[in-house]
Amino acid sequence: MLHIVLYLIITAVWFLLLRDSLAQRLGAKTAELDRLFIENARLLKDRGELEAQNCGLNQEFNQTLELYEMTKDICKSLDEEKVFNIFRQNLEKHIGATDCRYIKNSAELIKYKNYTVLPLDSSENQPMALANGSQTMVPQPIGYLACDNVSEKDRDKLSILAQQFLIGLRRAVLYQKVSELAITDTLTQVYSRRYFLERFNEELRRCRNNKLRMCFLLADIDNFKQYNDRYGHLVGDGILRQVSKTIRDTIRQIDFVGRYGGEELSIVLAETDREQANFAAERIRQAVASDVIKIYDENLKVTVSIGVCAFPENSEHLRDLIEMADQALYLAKETGKNKVCFPPPKI
Repeated sequence: MLHIVLYLIITAVWFLLLRDSLAQRLGAKTAELDRLFIENARLLKDRGELEAQNCGLNQEFNQTLELYEMTKDICKSLDEEKVFNIFRQNLEKHIGATDCRYIKNSAELIKYKNYTVLPLDSSENQPMALANGSQTMVPQPIGYLACDNVSEKDRDKLSILAQQFLIGLRRAVLYQKVSELAITDTLTQVYSRRYFLERFNEELRRCRNNKLRMCFLLADIDNFKQYNDRYGHLVGDGILRQVSKTIRDTIRQIDFVGRYGGEELSIVLAETDREQANFAAERIRQAVASDVIKIYDENLKVTVSIGVCAFPENSEHLRDLIEMADQALYLAKETGKNKVCFPPPKI
């Protein structure tokens, strides 16, 4: 009987010890499980935040890529105004700025002091004096962008858009310079001979189709070789520049002038009859004769002889008109210079 009691007591103690051990293990497992649940919740939260960040970064990347893609649209045009209009449309789309101006003259910036202003640097540099008397080269702005109502978060976008606009703008400016070189005589800044003849031919065709009158003038600087021999070619170039400017300033906007060759200048007077052409040619001759040309230390006065022919009276063909104006110019030279002559009558 005693053995049975001892066995029962030992069994009960063992059971109690086993229960406590199991309870401790279960408590540890439960705590570990709770920790794992908490860690899992944190990881799920971090994953959600990372996915949100990744989504935001993807969206920002796509938006930035879209901003750079704007270059394709801008570079479709080589006209400054059209380039700016395309840029402004994209600016309204991506930023929503209420006003945007492309300003070429820095003096106008004072009108936009409350705007966000970005200089548009060209690829060319210009010298700038430093306080110590030396010089440094700094970028020369093509112009400035002035934008109103740009939020702080959109300033980076504006900077990217401005750079894309600058790419298109540089192309347009370069194209304009190349075009000007192709059509303009570099010394006199009037039309080159090739381009003048193209314009002359177009004007001749227009007058022929619309039954309009037109006159062609050839002007030659009198005694130009003597000026070159006496004062040098730099002075001769200066004379040619000034005479070209005087003629350009004297004719109307619908007329045009070109350098025909050497010291000869050619002028087309649109929708002008013989009498009006004679008056215009005399005005040119008098303007040149009265002009004092200041070159270096010299104050010079020169004159021009002018040959005039009329369309359609003298001819309806470009080559004949040039030849007849040349004959009239030769007549003006031979009969005293500094005068206006028409072609001699046909016998």
